[in-house]
Amino acid sequence: MSAVIIRPLLTEKNTKLQEQHQYVFEVVRSSNKIEIAREIEKRFNVKVKSIRTVVVEGKMIGTLTKRGKFEGRRPERKKAIVTLMEGYTIDLLGAA
Repeated sequence: MSAVIIRPLLTEKNTKLQEQHQYVFEVVRSSNKIEIAREIEKRFNVKVKSIRTVVVEGKMIGTLTKRGKFEGRRPERKKAIVTLMEGYTIDLLGAA
């Protein structure tokens, strides 16, 4: 079984969500909510209340060079917003 969770997403907005027992992770694009919940519960030893997922479209990127303009697109990502049951927390920063 491959890992479903790629990494936690630590931004200012996501840090404020932690006050409401919500944590945001980047997950494998083909994963579903059941797989994500099992992985979170197993890896962090917590109980998951609910999960919301969203696919973030990749941004257009481009650069100008001597040879002209090159355009491309960043890859799409899938994010999972995980809400934990009362009394459970995840320490994403370790003992910092």
